[in-house]
Amino acid sequence: MVIKSIKGKSPNIPEDCFIAENATIIGDVSFGKECSVWYNAVVRGDVNSITIGNKVNIQDGAVIHCTYQKHATVIGNNVSIGHNAIVHGCVVHDNVLIGMGAIVMDNCVIESNSIIAAGAVVTQNTIVEAGSIYAGVPAVKVKDIDKSAFAGEIERIANNYLMYSSWQK
Repeated sequence: MVIKSIKGKSPNIPEDCFIAENATIIGDVSFGKECSVWYNAVVRGDVNSITIGNKVNIQDGAVIHCTYQKHATVIGNNVSIGHNAIVHGCVVHDNVLIGMGAIVMDNCVIESNSIIAAGAVVTQNTIVEAGSIYAGVPAVKVKDIDKSAFAGEIERIANNYLMYSSWQK
């Protein structure tokens, strides 16, 4: 794994987090408890800060970055960031699932209890309303979570990744 300081800022990673051997975490990055950063994921706090809550999983190949002199990245609790997703200079509230290959651009806000579908592109300055599913390019609201087959999936996936990370340690 690459854990590197930049300009005097070093990642803060609690001991109960799982960091894969080839994950990269750089600069002004802080994690809460019970997080996991999976194979080939990059969390790059070199140009601004990245703050990550508790029980967040950043899956294989995902990239978390921020925007120089503009947008930090803030991720809440109980968030799953799918394989090869990109989360850039935005705010992700609690209990969110960002699907595989999704892109969340600068200055977006993903409100709590929401799902960003696999492959979706949430364009700059979008506010994703709480309790909704957004899909497409550009991403738009397609339904409310409570009216979908995905109710309960956010919690299930976050808990599964907590279990998977225990196997890796």
